[in-house]
Amino acid sequence: MMVEEVAKFIVRLKYDEVDDEAIEKAKLCFLDFLSVSYRGSHEKSSKIAIKTLTELFNGETSEDKIATVMANGYLNPIHASFLNGIFAHSLDLDDGHNIAQIHPGSVVFPSAIAISQMKDLNGEKFLEAVICGYEVGVVLGKIANPQHRNQGFHSTGTVGTFISGAVVSKLLNLNVKQTIYTLGLCGTTSSGLLESDHTGTMGKHLHVGNAAYNGLLCGFLGKNGFTGAESIVEGDEGFLNGMAVKTFENLKSLNLNSYLRKELGKFHIKDVYLKKYPFCRHLHSSIDSAIAIKKRINNFNINEIKRVSIETYKIASEHENFNPKTLQQLKQSLPFAIAIFLISDRFKLEDLDKIFVDEQLHSKIKMIAGKIEIHNNEEFDKLFPNKRASSVTISLKNNEKIQNTTYTPIGEKENPLLKENILNKFKTLNPNFSHEHLKQIDRLETTNMNEFMKKFAK
Repeated sequence: MMVEEVAKFIVRLKYDEVDDEAIEKAKLCFLDFLSVSYRGSHEKSSKIAIKTLTELFNGETSEDKIATVMANGYLNPIHASFLNGIFAHSLDLDDGHNIAQIHPGSVVFPSAIAISQMKDLNGEKFLEAVICGYEVGVVLGKIANPQHRNQGFHSTGTVGTFISGAVVSKLLNLNVKQTIYTLGLCGTTSSGLLESDHTGTMGKHLHVGNAAYNGLLCGFLGKNGFTGAESIVEGDEGFLNGMAVKTFENLKSLNLNSYLRKELGKFHIKDVYLKKYPFCRHLHSSIDSAIAIKKRINNFNINEIKRVSIETYKIASEHENFNPKTLQQLKQSLPFAIAIFLISDRFKLEDLDKIFVDEQLHSKIKMIAGKIEIHNNEEFDKLFPNKRASSVTISLKNNEKIQNTTYTPIGEKENPLLKENILNKFKTLNPNFSHEHLKQIDRLETTNMNEFMKKFAK
């Protein structure tokens, strides 16, 4: 059974077996998570979630409040992980994996922080569990997708529940049987529909908080002997047949346990991308191309634009909302994203908030967006998901045409954002935070996680 193989991997994995590259990437992903979730705690969806938990659980005692809620004090571990998951996904700036089609860090870190603080663990145990969570999430995501996504499921919510369960199982030091129970329960509580995403609602933020919440719940239930189905992934009425039916049919002839033994332990965290722009990842190649073209045109003037033609892969081309009504819809809109970066490639999050209240700015963006044509390129479809290609051509009124193609957007392993880039990202998002504290991440293995997270509760 697949769950047994995954459980054995979780139980066996030791920090000393992880290569240096994976450890350094885990620290970089942690820095990225901290930058995004600390700033994300101020977003509208985050504030609503905080208010809602306050209304529901205002009777919590101070003894319950042991886990850091980013920029908002402390709560009990399960509620802290729920909120931090929402914070991490609220900006569309969290890390991701192309083939698995998930944002693993936004689930891994809320889960790992909560249990590490609860158990008063050091950074070595924390990083061990983080690596474990990324590995389980990416491998399961690669098995389920692209059919899982094409069937309408948001992998960060669904596969994310397994991610959280893996992290919690590792940090609670569960045995194989307890871990099987945990993952079996994770499979039956996993959820998240892409309709929430593509209609531009806060529901997609909830998916991540819910995944972290359920992973913690299932971990403690499994620890205490609450049974879960070992066949939850490949069973006839399990995760794959219910939520990725074509994948289920195609995998019948494969030895999945053998596949898992080969894949688990490659440390796929090394292939995770980090994000530069606060927009859906499918838009980033087009943004990179538009910015590259701007740099090639002397004295670039948006009023000289006659037409903008975008050719990209099918999923990206479907992000063609020319009239977004909410900030969430805006972050899924390819024409608006390109228009924004043609006007200015230095847009900040605060500037995005102004778009729907500044009529002059909104009109200017709509004017540019109205000149954009989006086309599906079948050759680019063949490259997806390994490459997310986009070709942008800007036609000027003087009949000059400038074209740029991006195959690998900024932030991928082949075109990486480095540590200094992520530090700058943190400083840009959180200018009032004492950045000196971030240096402790370099020595995280010997750092007590409760002590480290104190600064982030303020």
